Amino acid sequence: MHWLEQKIRRYEHRRWTTDDNRMVRPLEWGLEHIGGRAGEPDPRGFLRRWVSATIEHSREWFAVGPAADYCLHDNVLTFTSALRSDFPENNTVHAQFFPARRGGPAVLVLPNWNAKWEGQRALCQWLQLLGITVLRLSLPYHDRRMAQGHERADQLVGPNIGLTLQANRQAVLDARQCLRWLESQGYTRLGVLGTSIGSSVGYITLVHDPAVRAAGFFHVSTYFADVVKYGMTTNHVWEGLRSKVSLDELRHFWAPVSPMPYVERGLGAGKNCFMVYGKYDPTFLPELTAEMLGALRTHGCDPRTLELPCGHYSLELPPFSYLAAWRMGTFFLESLA
Repeated sequence: MHWLEQKIRRYEHRRWTTDDNRMVRPLEWGLEHIGGRAGEPDPRGFLRRWVSATIEHSREWFAVGPAADYCLHDNVLTFTSALRSDFPENNTVHAQFFPARRGGPAVLVLPNWNAKWEGQRALCQWLQLLGITVLRLSLPYHDRRMAQGHERADQLVGPNIGLTLQANRQAVLDARQCLRWLESQGYTRLGVLGTSIGSSVGYITLVHDPAVRAAGFFHVSTYFADVVKYGMTTNHVWEGLRSKVSLDELRHFWAPVSPMPYVERGLGAGKNCFMVYGKYDPTFLPELTAEMLGALRTHGCDPRTLELPCGHYSLELPPFSYLAAWRMGTFFLESLA
């Protein structure tokens, strides 16, 4: 093993162990969050039927109009989410606004899982400096939207099958309503920039929203379930699931909120994409990244790529962060010109 790979893997493990509030929770079907009912006698059968219909009609499932109550105060946009969850705190959307020139390019930033309110602020300010307006969405159950009594956004990625589906759908709907607000402010050259789970949300937003002209992604993978099973940062989630569901089952159950089914349908073909990923990533495994890139190219999308000798957490370290931010900024300047 190369000395740099050893160093990166040690750093990744050290960063992972600093979070000591992960909890192993048991499987819950949560069908009431997706139109089913609690106590369904055949939850697997329900999900098999529901997933097939939902992917076939994904445009309707992810359809949403502008919010009725947008409010911008001190460069923080708030509005009521189109999808009402059981957690009142989560139902007000918060997004930080970094304005550049009105009418210029604008990018919606979708951060990583368990990102803090101040997370990726430097990235947003860098894009703003380049003349790109930025709106940074707080994902469902994050920071100001966190459910009372919780320290982590475990509803967005957790062993409750239906709630995870609902929360990720909500993230896409919130993202699209943010795009409608940007349009109302005169921004028509729109892009999305996702990191980690934000990449998954961002790709689904890209392929379902015709207004999005370009998308950039930090970390790339295939199916939601594969990341949960094989990823270092989600092994506590898989621990609560593995004795009750197989990987194949979970891959199917969470397919509507995974990028791969939409790639295989040819959605995203011809779109401008730039994908940055780590050669030593223990969370979005390199073999999953390779599979995703292969599928994109097979189905008509030819993304620009940048592989860096880093991992998941370590992408935020210099020099990796500087190179990634520079290349991402120039990509959006060119694609949204």
